[in-house]
Amino acid sequence: MPFKDEYEYKRARTCNIFLAVKPKGGRRQAEVTARRTKTDFVRFIGKLVKKVYAGAQKIHLVMDNLNTHFHGSFEEILGIKRANQMLERVEFHYTRKHASWLNMAEIEIGIMDRQCTGHRLASEEILMSEVAAWKQRRNQAKATIDWRFTRQDADQKLSRHYVA
Repeated sequence: MPFKDEYEYKRARTCNIFLAVKPKGGRRQAEVTARRTKTDFVRFIGKLVKKVYAGAQKIHLVMDNLNTHFHGSFEEILGIKRANQMLERVEFHYTRKHASWLNMAEIEIGIMDRQCTGHRLASEEILMSEVAAWKQRRNQAKATIDWRFTRQDADQKLSRHYVA
């Protein structure tokens, strides 16, 4: 009698990766966290504001509408005064629902998945090491995103969402 072996996928631990990309500057910041909490998000944005782009007059962040990606998260974690101080140079731009393809970080996440994270990694430490090495390679190469989506393309693709 033939033997039948079944495979059952067992999900192990998961981690979160925050990613910020400067598409025309060929720079990206990535950070692996154990979870994706408001505290983790606020800490990541704080590093962008205070260290990475400390000299920038305005930091534009394009992101989805995840529950942690709002001003209220900063107020809850930092208090109103500190949140306002941190975010005075930050402007949030939110993608529409089902429009993550408009978010260049999503494009970079796809590249990271193909080049780095698209397979099982044995531990969070290995993931952190792999992501750091990937980020360093991409930054050294000054890899940019060649955005070819025009205003006309947007009008054609999104016209059904426009209010007359």
